[in-house]
Amino acid sequence: MGAPLIDLMQFTSVSAAVLDRARRRPRQIAVERPSALGAAWEKISASSLGDAIRAAGLGWIGLGLKPGDAVSILGSTSYEWMVMDLGAQAAGLVTVPIYETDSYEQVKWITQKAQVKAIITDSTAQANMIRQLDKEPELSGQISVVFSLDDSGFTRLLEHGRTISPAKLDERLEQIRLDDLCTIVFTSGTTGRPKGVEITHANFLRPLNAVIERKSWNEWIFDPGARVIYFLPVTHVLARFLGYQQLVGHGTAAFLPNPKTIVQDMQTFKPNALLVVPRVLEKIYNAADATAGSGIKLRMFRMAARTAEQWARLQESGGEISFGQKVKIRIARRLVLNKIRKLMGGNLQGIVSGGAPMAERLGRFFIGCGIEVLQGYGATETTGPLTMSDRIGNKTGYVGHALLCNEVRLGEGGELQARGGSIMRGYHGEPELTREAFTEDGWLKTGDIAQIDADGNVKITGRAKEIIVTAGGKNVAPEVLEERLKGHPLISQVMVVGDNKPFVAALVTLDKEMLPTWLKNHGMAQMDVTRAARDPRVLEALQRAVQRTNRAVSRAESIRKIKIITTDWTTENGMLTPSLKIKRNRIRSIYREQIEDLYAKTDKK
Repeated sequence: MGAPLIDLMQFTSVSAAVLDRARRRPRQIAVERPSALGAAWEKISASSLGDAIRAAGLGWIGLGLKPGDAVSILGSTSYEWMVMDLGAQAAGLVTVPIYETDSYEQVKWITQKAQVKAIITDSTAQANMIRQLDKEPELSGQISVVFSLDDSGFTRLLEHGRTISPAKLDERLEQIRLDDLCTIVFTSGTTGRPKGVEITHANFLRPLNAVIERKSWNEWIFDPGARVIYFLPVTHVLARFLGYQQLVGHGTAAFLPNPKTIVQDMQTFKPNALLVVPRVLEKIYNAADATAGSGIKLRMFRMAARTAEQWARLQESGGEISFGQKVKIRIARRLVLNKIRKLMGGNLQGIVSGGAPMAERLGRFFIGCGIEVLQGYGATETTGPLTMSDRIGNKTGYVGHALLCNEVRLGEGGELQARGGSIMRGYHGEPELTREAFTEDGWLKTGDIAQIDADGNVKITGRAKEIIVTAGGKNVAPEVLEERLKGHPLISQVMVVGDNKPFVAALVTLDKEMLPTWLKNHGMAQMDVTRAARDPRVLEALQRAVQRTNRAVSRAESIRKIKIITTDWTTENGMLTPSLKIKRNRIRSIYREQIEDLYAKTDKK
């Protein structure tokens, strides 16, 4: 049964809306977090959450921070992160999140650009790095407070608020206006230096309210009984937005710092919905494929996967489903597909995917497993979802309609453009970049190439700046090839190259976690990634994967050569953004020689 809808526009901040929930429904369980007792989960009521937010807000005030001052949280996804963030909002401060994987130079740039005055980190090592910034001439004396959570940082923050009158926080809350700056989120940047996106309180509240009014996701995120695990970085605006969505509603959220334990955590928390980027689903699929083994078990898995995709296509078309098709999907689920759902906790009803385009075959596979898959589309500049799918009339491969607070259109070259309530105020301290980001009539240029069907459904087909133009003048969208090729269990990451070159090629990294299972299933001796990159049977398997991938495109767009890179690309080594997108410029720069080798002896066929 659905919960009463909330008009979020009666508030001027997300923190005020969460505190209102604490007053109205104090006993609702708002958050659960892993306890020290292993599989047990500590339950935190809405009332306790509200008390923690107020205590954190008073703590920020007790540190001497004034309305409009910038503070940073450098850490992983956690309950404490959300409390400190919402507490800062309540105190009228501007939160500037910093990724754990950001380099010293990036942290220096962000803190200087945003004039950050206080920082709370996860670890003492991170705190020591921050203290080094004080030795930089540009930052000397700027950052007055540095706490780390592993050194009682959260407790120390709260202690600074014990002598502050609660009325002071109420006064700060009342002073907040919708158009006040709420946060500055620095883009992780697939290219260039991070830009600080200015997001107001209204930029959060308007799309949050639009999602509630759409009702599409409410059963999973907003309503009582909704249980969602958040393991993506809440530093990223999408995870933060959906976390807010649940905290202002009636459901229960779990904020997990370690994504490596997600499978175990899903089995004990038993979520009914999951927020992911497509690469997470790709890893789950590849793991299932690899562990299927060989022979009859592998053939059963592949048959079940095809049946799932066919079933999803039939559902989507709205055509009549034959008795035979019903029998096939029933058998596929009983023998194979239900095991995948059980692996994800057994109660999973829906998956919300964002951050990057998702391969259609992948979405259809999980739909065939009996899990609804909805996609959203947005960017930091759109404060999370600009568009979102509906559960009724959902079209695989599309990212849905614009939220009610937004409008979209196609500009020159098919570029998707947007305006409305969720669109950023601008880039912090960058008026020229801000002007360049908008059209003359005020529409944000997303940089993504799209199609919009007759019903207003949006489909992202490529990135304007990432379109490859070969020496023959052929325009190639790399994402199509990359997503298909990553479907092979041996492959971790792919980057297609070929700009101003005679043909399309690709850099490929191997998945070291999947490699041992793949080798065992194929009766091969165990070997490391370096040896596997030279092994004829591995190379042959990869070439077959390339051939299957090329069936989706014309010959002019097809991959002619691949180069195996033995070091995987990760957020830790700076090759991926926190939302697991490849940093193309960085990869091109580091692997310049390897790319040139691909074209050193070409037959130019």
